[in-house]
Order: sequence, then structure tokens, then C-alpha cells
Amino acid sequence: MAILNVTPDSFYAGSRLSSVADLKTAAEKALNDGATMLDLGGCSTRPNSQPVDMETEWQRLEPALTILRQSFPDVTLSLDTFRPEIAQRAIEQFGPMIVNDISGGCESMFSLVREKQVPYVWTLRGDYELLKSIDQMKGIDLILDPGFGFTGGVDNDYECMRRMDQLQACQCPILVGVSRKSMLFRLLNLTPDTSLSATQVLHLYALQHGATILRVHDVAEAMQTLTIYNKLYSNI
Repeated sequence: MAILNVTPDSFYAGSRLSSVADLKTAAEKALNDGATMLDLGGCSTRPNSQPVDMETEWQRLEPALTILRQSFPDVTLSLDTFRPEIAQRAIEQFGPMIVNDISGGCESMFSLVREKQVPYVWTLRGDYELLKSIDQMKGIDLILDPGFGFTGGVDNDYECMRRMDQLQACQCPILVGVSRKSMLFRLLNLTPDTSLSATQVLHLYALQHGATILRVHDVAEAMQTLTIYNKLYSNI
């Protein structure tokens, strides 16, 4: 899953796409490098950020979704939004897509994805106790996201990573998003720009512990990690 941000303030500057032309170029490169899903965001959710209002988010997303649907009609799209109203507009105007909700969800969002029958990324934000209520999510095509970066700090992120095996019992796809995040650059005294190699270390660990979707900024490098993983475990 390749990250595409039509935002001026996402935490990693390399993911910010300031024009429709840049978006199309970035999407084409990601797909050529091996991505099978494109995750589009119009509102930064970096720590301590102030979300833009709903209309600003939609003004960013609508032309971006238009060009992605026109240029890559068969590609699976994912919408990175925590607002049910935005998700509803996008689905009704542009067709089914994954709803990637970092907030942990709300009843309005749950009702929407049930009604529209679209996959929903349920972000646990490090709280695996929420899995005890997974029966309440019946009727939703769930993808589980542990929520790295939203657990309350670097130590919590790594504790969440160490416990990833617990998610496999739910028999849902597991999405891991650690690309260039603070659990890497703060631990290693780096920056998002210099965290690519460290990202691949956690990608390999995540694959070993049940990840089925990697949400990444750098598709080519993630594909190299996946190739190595597949080689290591192909005969097991």
C-alpha cells in the first residue's frame, strides 16, 4: 500500500504532493515499483497536528480521487480519513474503496462501512483489549492496524510490535504502517528523511509476525524486503 498525501504538512516531506500532476507521477511510480494499493490522504494526522476542516480536506481529495480513478481504474484505492462524511462522499462519487481510519472509529463510521460494504481499517492505537469487542464489528470487512505512531510513545509502539502475534487469531488482514515513523527516528536519533533502512528492519519483523499489508512511502525498497522474506520462508 503506497502512501500518497495531498497535504502540505504530512510528517514526511517526501510524501507531500502539491499538484495533480505530481500525484499521478507518484502513483504511477508506486505501481511500477510493485504497489497494489494506493492510500490517499487529504488531512495530516501527524502527532500534535491540527486537522484541517472537512471542506478543505474534501477540496484536496476530490481532484486527487478523480485523477486516480481516471488514470488507474483497476487499482484498489484506500482513503485515509477519520471523517464518515468524507468517506461517504468519496464512495458515492468514486465507487468502493478501503476506508483507512486512524481514529479507531465511531458508530457513524461503522454504520457507513457496513452499509457500503467496503473494507475498513480498524486502527487499535495500541489497545489490543479492543479485540475482545471484535464480535461487535460483525458485518464489517475488517483490516486490523495495530496503530503504530498512535500508541502514546516510542516504548508503547515497540510493546505493541512485540505483541503483534495476538492479532492473528482474529483471522483478518493485518496492516502495518511504520514507514519512517517516530518509533524509528526518535529511537535512533535520525529524521524521517534518514529512516529508510530502519524502516525495512521493522517491515521484515512485521511480516514475520503476521503483517499482510505494508503501508509504505518507499515501495521499491519494501518490495526488496518482501522478496527476501519470501525467500526465507518459501520452503516452510
